[in-house]
Formats: sequence, structure tokens, C-alpha cells
Amino acid sequence: MISDLPATDSPTSAFARDVLAGLSATPRTLPAKYFYDERGSRLFDAITRLDAYYPTRTERQILLDDGDAMVDAIGKNAALVEYGSGSSDKTRILLDALHARRTLAAYVPIDISETFLLETAAGLREAYPGLPVLPVAADYTKPFDLPDLPEETSRIVVFFPGSTIGNFSLDETATFLAHVAEQIGDDGALLVGMDQWKDADVLRLAYDDPEGVTADFNLNLLRRINAELDGDADLDAWAHAVRLDPDARRVEMHLRSLRDQTLTVLGHPFAFAAGETIHTENSHKYGPDGLGALAEAAGLVRQQRWTDARGWFAVELYAADGAGSR
Repeated sequence: MISDLPATDSPTSAFARDVLAGLSATPRTLPAKYFYDERGSRLFDAITRLDAYYPTRTERQILLDDGDAMVDAIGKNAALVEYGSGSSDKTRILLDALHARRTLAAYVPIDISETFLLETAAGLREAYPGLPVLPVAADYTKPFDLPDLPEETSRIVVFFPGSTIGNFSLDETATFLAHVAEQIGDDGALLVGMDQWKDADVLRLAYDDPEGVTADFNLNLLRRINAELDGDADLDAWAHAVRLDPDARRVEMHLRSLRDQTLTVLGHPFAFAAGETIHTENSHKYGPDGLGALAEAAGLVRQQRWTDARGWFAVELYAADGAGSR
């Protein structure tokens, strides 16, 4: 079905291939990374400010409470590389402390939405004069090159906040951790935020807020398909749906068809029955063991763990096997 698409490396072509492949699959899926066009990035930023969405404010509090210990662990002259940086809002807590001590060699935000990324980078340069801010527009789930780092850089520390690691399957998590281990090298580290499994009502409200912002965020995938892939989705015929899977310890987001209909993308028709869904995102929740064996297999060793008083969220530091704390 998709063999007639051009074999290029352009983002639009990758988007087209992934959408057509996902809609052709059983069950039907769409990759969550495509939430984050410019509009989607702004919607997610709005989600993080909602009362119902506890992960962001809980992680922020951990960073505020334990940021000094994290800065000590990051060490002097590190390059902080943030995957999926978005607005870099929470990161400013670390940047404030690192910049105040003049211990950071560079900040490298990585994001798939280039326009949003460059706007954010410009604001950071103003906020942190003298700090090299080196943005890279890239899909961090695939190999990409880091920019040239200052000569004084002593180590690379990947910062991956926001529990985004929970969006990966176990196989994808293993691949991701192996990629991180390769990028940070023998002396590097990974500072990663991860959500914890908790009361179902709290989880459901966080992913289906009363204001409908998360629903708009989910439906934005169909807007992108309409705008970029000649789609004909009637957004009024689709609804945001949330499912909890306690056995897998994950929250799922779906787009549910409200009637029998056909969605056409780049001339390819896809028939949907009423009630059929497109699975758009998983959000796996972790326990006290964190990444456990997956990290060990990638050559990463947990050195420290910080959490809030309720145990709702955790930030963990993993170092390359054999690398000591700085």
C-alpha cells in the first residue's frame, strides 16, 4: 500500500510512511512523536499547566527540592543534552543552579518541532548570558549528531524529564537506553524522570482533563494529517479516549471513531467502524526498581533516585558502567 511513496529522508515523507503504515496495521496506531508539531508542542505545554496533570508540577517540585544534589551529581563542565526539550520550562530549574555556579559547558536542547525549538533557544540565550545554547532539530528516537561542544566539556549528561520514557514499549526502551549509552560515552550520565503507578482516578483525570486540552492535543494528529497528508478527517466524528491497563501498568490514549466512516490519507482509504480506535500513545508507569534490568543491559547503572513525599514521581540518575560520580 505504501510502496508508491518517495523514498526520501524528509520529515514529511517519514510522517507519511509512518501514518500509512500505522493505519494499515492491526490494531491501528499512530506514532506519538507526531503529536509535536508547532501547535501540538504548544498544546502539550498547556497540558503541563493543568491542575489535573500532576506529573509536571510533581517533577518540578523534585527538581526544586533536590536540584542542588542533582547539580553536584552532574559535575563541572558538563554538556546538558535534553531530549524532547519543548519549552525547557522545568529545565530552567537545573539551568538556574548550574549557571549560577558557572559549571555548565553547554545546553543542547533536542526537539522535533524546529520552529518552537528555535524560539525557545533564543529566549534561553537571553536568560543565561554566556551559556552556549546549541539547539538541534531532530527526532531523538533515531540517530542524530550532536553539535560541536566547547573544548572544556568534561562529560555529556542526557536529561530526559517528563516521564516521556514511559511512552516507549519495553523493546523501544531498551533501544533508547542503548542509544543514550553510546551517545554519553564512558564518562556520561542519564538523568531521567519517570511516573509511578498510582490510583486509577488520578491517572484517568491526568489524561482526560475536564478542560479538554488533552483531547485537543490527541485530535491534533488528525489535524496534521489533514494539513500535511491531504487527509479528510472530520474531527467531529472522532473522540479522545483513555484506557488503563493495570497489568501492564500503563495508560493508553486512543482516537475513537464515533460512526462508520472512511478516512482518506494521500488517496489511501481506511474504513473505520463506529467504536474502532487508533492507538496514539502509551504511558508506562514505573515502580521503585525504575528501569532495572533494561538499564543494566545497556551498560547503565543507577546511582541516585529522588522522589516526592507521595511517591508519585521519581527522577533517577544513571551513569555509564564504571563512571563514578563527579
